Formats: sequence, C-alpha cells, structure tokens
Amino acid sequence: MQYSYLLFDLDGTLTDSKEGILRCVQYALEACKRPVPDIEKLMPFIGPPLSESFPKFCGMTESETNFAVQKYRERFSTVGIFENRVYDGIPELLEKLKSDGKILAVATSKPEIYAKRILDHFNLSQYFNAIAGSSIDHSKETKADMIRLAMKRLSLKQDDKKSVLMIGDRLHDIIGSKECGIDCAGVKYGYAPEGELEKYGAEYILSDIHELEKFLLSK
Repeated sequence: MQYSYLLFDLDGTLTDSKEGILRCVQYALEACKRPVPDIEKLMPFIGPPLSESFPKFCGMTESETNFAVQKYRERFSTVGIFENRVYDGIPELLEKLKSDGKILAVATSKPEIYAKRILDHFNLSQYFNAIAGSSIDHSKETKADMIRLAMKRLSLKQDDKKSVLMIGDRLHDIIGSKECGIDCAGVKYGYAPEGELEKYGAEYILSDIHELEKFLLSK
C-alpha cells in the first residue's frame, strides 16, 4: 500500500507530554477536592478528551467535569503546555518524509490552539500542511472528527482514503481511523497499555521511531 498522506497524533506520538498533562490533571483534581493519585495512576488520561476522562475515571457529573476541564486548562495554558519534549528522532523523521514527497498533517484531540503553540514552540509546524485539533469549547468532538477535519483541510476526497495513514499511540487513533475508513499505524513507544494496539486492530504496529521511519519511507 502506498501512503501519500500521513496524519500524526501529537501526545505520545510526536511529543512526550506526560508530565504536563498529568500534573494538570492533579491540579484539577485538587481544585475539585478529589483524591489526587500519583502521576503513574493517571496514565489513562493521556489520549482521550478530558470531557471523557473525568467522568470515566473519576465519576464526575457534567458540571463537575466542566469545572475540572476549566481548572486543567488554567494550569496547562501557562505551565503544563511546555512540560513537554519532542521524542528523539522525530524532527529528522519529519524532514525525511517531507523530502520524500509525503504530505503531513496533525490530527489531535488536544485543543487546536494548544497544538499549534506546541508545534510552533518545538519548530515542528514547518513540516505540516494542516493541523487539526478540537475547539476549546466543544467537548463532544471525537478523534474521528479530528481525522475528518485534517483530511478536509488537505482537500482529500473519498477516493484518496486508501492513500491516507493515521499514526498514533492509543486506541482512540485506531477507532477513529476505522470510523473514517483509513488505515492506522500504532506506535508502541507512546502511552498505550501493553496489548492495546493489538486488541483494537491497528493495521501496523511499530516498536520505536527507527522502525516507524523505515516503515513510512518504504510505503
């Protein structure tokens, strides 16, 4: 299969954002007067939208969730956003893919305003023809919605789907890809629990960035 269009997830795929995300979750839980677990116990928060995670993992009501998201973003927008680093080898990978003629985009559940700031901060925006993220005030958007938005911004049609590959590290990337009718490559260096990528049926599973590079440049 020849993939001309590559859609990348952000957290856990391009950058290691664990510290910033989970410290902001702790901040939000403290503001909600909820128990504040150790960071490692909050790992499931990485990947899904916050509007899904707070009810699922903390049993919050809609109003409690809205407040928790507000407090999360209070810290994230100023501090947590830069408690982050680019995975080693990612800039070089993106440079090679662009030179090889691939069209690159980002499709993330993170609010687009934050995704753009992060990509600009790490000088990665230059590699992408489109950046698609959620709106700051819309809690019902799914990963499939972000994938559709990225493809729309690339002006892709139905017939182009066979040439599109989503690259991500969590089940939401796989589920969203299947809903949109495109293939997904799961990366094991991200935040997925052991066996998740296999369970949800990623078409390809890559262990590390070197393996990802070899695969993408061969397709």
